[in-house]
Amino acid sequence: MTIRVLTGITTTGTPHLGNYAGAIRPAVRASEQPGVDAFFFLADYHALIKCDDPARVARSRLEIAATWLAAGLDPQRVTFYRQSDIPETTELCWFLTCVTAKGLMNRAHAYKASVDQNEAKGVDPDDGVTMGLFSYPVLMAADILLFNAHKVPVGRDQVQHLEMARDIAQRFNHLYQGDFFVLPEVQIEEDVATLPGLDGRKMSKSYNNTIPLFEGGAKALRGAISRIVTDSLQPGQPKDADASHLFTLYRAFAQPDEVAAFRRDLESGMGWGDAKQALGDRLERDIAPMRETYNELMANPGRIEDILQAGASKARKLASPLMERVRDAVGLRTLGAASAGAKAGGKKAAAKAARFVSFRDEDGSFRFRLLAADGQELLLSESHANPKDAGQLMRRLQDEDVELREQDGQVHVILQGAVVARGVSEAGRIRQALESLRQE
Repeated sequence: MTIRVLTGITTTGTPHLGNYAGAIRPAVRASEQPGVDAFFFLADYHALIKCDDPARVARSRLEIAATWLAAGLDPQRVTFYRQSDIPETTELCWFLTCVTAKGLMNRAHAYKASVDQNEAKGVDPDDGVTMGLFSYPVLMAADILLFNAHKVPVGRDQVQHLEMARDIAQRFNHLYQGDFFVLPEVQIEEDVATLPGLDGRKMSKSYNNTIPLFEGGAKALRGAISRIVTDSLQPGQPKDADASHLFTLYRAFAQPDEVAAFRRDLESGMGWGDAKQALGDRLERDIAPMRETYNELMANPGRIEDILQAGASKARKLASPLMERVRDAVGLRTLGAASAGAKAGGKKAAAKAARFVSFRDEDGSFRFRLLAADGQELLLSESHANPKDAGQLMRRLQDEDVELREQDGQVHVILQGAVVARGVSEAGRIRQALESLRQE
């Protein structure tokens, strides 16, 4: 089975060591595995959420493209493109927006963080919050679902967005009764998904604590390493390797035997100055060859543009057929097709007794409804912490005989002695609806 892997980097700045170790390197490695169909993109639409400096966005697009290519990305083997070169992305984003609950967006970490900061300042909770920031997860879902990616390598701070993409995909699939979208899975390298910066916090441009990857050459790399914060232990005093973010950085790039030796040196009293020198030497071994390729690409932006345009053409050949299906599903057909579809749809609606519709409740739990053909709610499921559990229960109700028990004006659906759903309709109508689903 071919596994489709997709990832991207927002074009708001110059790539740093954390971008490389946390996203670029694992994604490039994944693209080299047999049976992997890899997609990589420059997330320049996302950049507009965070940055209103056009020159910075334009420069970042060039630098990030050059970085990925220098890091070993093979444009002949993968699909490499700019987000803004794929108009189907924004079209799909709107379709997904129309089925996404506002309550789901209210729980997004980035939005909640902005609200918390505003409340701490004593200003309006939504002060400075744009719709771009608020609906960011929907655009991210469109990036992923447009190409039906199976796995998405991300940092831990993006895991929630992957979960939201799954929720949105599942809702669309159920609402329009089709397998339009694959439910993507997150992929994280446990040891290096988030690298510490100079001050020990997550390496981020927001904290101004990054270590440059290529910018400024070897001198800038070593200069940043020299500013890594350490404790006050002197040479000769044993160091706690696991408590040192300098050691964490070294471990992210070195081989196991090198890591073991470096740990022994620290525990034996290696001075922090020597440790920083060792880290710089180890990083330079990997980075120097890539830096040379990067500088050549930066001097020839036309070559990068040709690669990106070829990638966009390749990507759109896959995106266009999916969007035709999606447009048809939501009713945006040509007039001739719409007329034929209305007739066919009428017959289908008459034959179809019911459908399941899943959703995420305000408390974050997962539930589903059984709806009649006319849209009347027949059943409402109990809450589930995991969307897979809700999905499995829907399949069981469709495949297995269940007990329907009328009690206190409700119909209780009993499965293995437990109430799994409740309804206010007649038991006979619910049973007829379930039986019609089993016959599809």
